[in-house]
Amino acid sequence: MPRNPKRKSTPSPKSSTKSSCSSSSPDPFPEHRDPSPAQCRAVRDELLALHGLPRDLAKYRDPDPSEDAPPEKTVLDGLVSTLLSQNTTDSNSRRAFLSLKSAFPAWEDVLDAEPKQVEDAIRCGGLAVTKAARIRSILKDVMDRRGEICLEYLRGLSVGEVKAELSRFKGIGPKTVACVLMFHLQQDDFPVDTHVFRITKAIGWVPMKADREKAYLHLNNRIPNDLKFDLNCLLITHGKLCQRCAKKASNQNSRDSPCPLTKLLL
Repeated sequence: MPRNPKRKSTPSPKSSTKSSCSSSSPDPFPEHRDPSPAQCRAVRDELLALHGLPRDLAKYRDPDPSEDAPPEKTVLDGLVSTLLSQNTTDSNSRRAFLSLKSAFPAWEDVLDAEPKQVEDAIRCGGLAVTKAARIRSILKDVMDRRGEICLEYLRGLSVGEVKAELSRFKGIGPKTVACVLMFHLQQDDFPVDTHVFRITKAIGWVPMKADREKAYLHLNNRIPNDLKFDLNCLLITHGKLCQRCAKKASNQNSRDSPCPLTKLLL
């Protein structure tokens, strides 16, 4: 199966701002012109100076270029670990994934196990009954359709085809699909989690009337491809570290010192 090319490294701040943006769907807010490429680059640079690119995320931007080096996680690993991250903390979801893989070394073992055994293995991640049922449903669907429990074939598909394949699974929404695309398939996509949604609304990149799905479509249309990975990771990091960045400009008279990001964009 052909591997995707290595993701391009972060361009210099002086490079052109006319980078292309990819989206298979039209922008739901074509009249909303923010963010511009220049705004995206300015925020990326500001956040990079503040936080640096998180080490645990940077490894997904520049995977090992060796053709013989296996990925740290298979596509199916990535899908399940992302599913386990829903409605819980990063540490709990990591513990749940490691516990699942320890209890069931092969995905076939998960499918053959009793549901209660799978639930017990991922209980530390929360919503064990629901998540266990969804994981087992995905594995059965893949086995029934492909004859093996493997999603590596997705590496050879287009973004639109990957979205169509993954969206068929119950409990796998646009954010989870986008995370698999960005982190595990090295495709240019921009997931919108709670932090990204909150911050981009607060700084005016997304209309206040937007729901998360429309925010995802708008941002993927507006943000240049070469900035999507870094900007997404940095916004998530910033959202975890600075709550003030989510406040509207009407709160700028607060005695608290302004968030550098908010100050940059007001």
